[in-house]
Amino acid sequence: MTDRALVVVRAGALTTVQDRGRPGYAHLGVPRSGALDPPAAALVNRLVGNPPEAAVLETTLSGCALRPRSSVVVAVAGAPCPVSVGGRPAAWGAPVVVPAGELLEAGAVVAGVRSYVAVSGGIAVEPVLGSRATDLLSGLGPAPLTDGTVLPLGAPAGPHARVDVAPQPSPPAELVLRVTPGPRADWFTPEAFRVFTSRAYRVSSASNRIGLRTEGPTLRRARPGELPSEAMVLGAVQVPPDGRPVVFLADHPTTGGYPVIAVVRTTDLAAAAQAAPGTPVRFVAVRRR
Repeated sequence: MTDRALVVVRAGALTTVQDRGRPGYAHLGVPRSGALDPPAAALVNRLVGNPPEAAVLETTLSGCALRPRSSVVVAVAGAPCPVSVGGRPAAWGAPVVVPAGELLEAGAVVAGVRSYVAVSGGIAVEPVLGSRATDLLSGLGPAPLTDGTVLPLGAPAGPHARVDVAPQPSPPAELVLRVTPGPRADWFTPEAFRVFTSRAYRVSSASNRIGLRTEGPTLRRARPGELPSEAMVLGAVQVPPDGRPVVFLADHPTTGGYPVIAVVRTTDLAAAAQAAPGTPVRFVAVRRR
C-alpha cells in the first residue's frame, strides 16, 4: 500500500496546519481559527485538485521543507517565495509534481508574511470539533510543526489544475482596512476617532495569528474604568490601555474587556495576514451595510 505521508524536514519559524476553521463554538470559548489568508489557502487547494475544505500548511516568513513518502502534487502560494524540488527551481503559484523521497523546499518569503502549501489529498490529521486547524490561543488541533513530524495525507480527490501560474494579489505596500464604528466608539473622545481614521499606523513586529498590533498615535478614552468582559468577533479593533489599536485575527479570544472602537470588514483581513512588520496601515470609516 502506498505510504501517503509527508515528513517535515525543516519546520521553519512557525508552520501550522490550517483549513476553514471551526466556526460556531464561540459560546464554548473556542475561536474560529483557520487560515489567516483564506483566498490563498483556497487557491492552493484548487491548484492541486483538493476540495476547498482540505487542510493545508501555513508557513510564516521562513517557509518549510517537506519530503513526501509517495509521489504528490503540491502548490505553494500566498506570500511569494522561492520553491524548489530536489534542489531544482520549481514554480510558485502553480501545481508541481514532487516524486516520492524528493525534497520540496518553500523558502523564505520575498514579500508578505504567510505562504500556503497544499498537497494532493490534503493534510489528514485528526479533526477536533470538525476542523484540522491549529489554534494557537486555545491549543486545539495539531501542534505547530517541528522537524521530523510525519503528517498523514488523504486520498487525492481529483486532477490538479492545468495552469502555468495562477494570478493572485501582491502583499500590501499599504494596508487599508475599512472599519465600521462601534460597538464601544463612545468610550473614546471624538478627537480620538478622528485620529484613528485619519492618521497613519504601522504593523508592529508583535503581531501574530491572534491579532495585528499597530504602532502609531494613541487613542484617548472619553471615560475611565474598564468594561466587563464581552463577546469579541473576528476583525474587532480593540484598544488596550496603551491606546494603540489591535485588530483581532483568526485565533482571537472570544471575550475581552478592552473597548472595541470599530470592526474591520472581513474581506480586508486576508491582506492583514500578509502585512509585514513596518507596513503602513490606514483605517477608513465606512457606513454599516
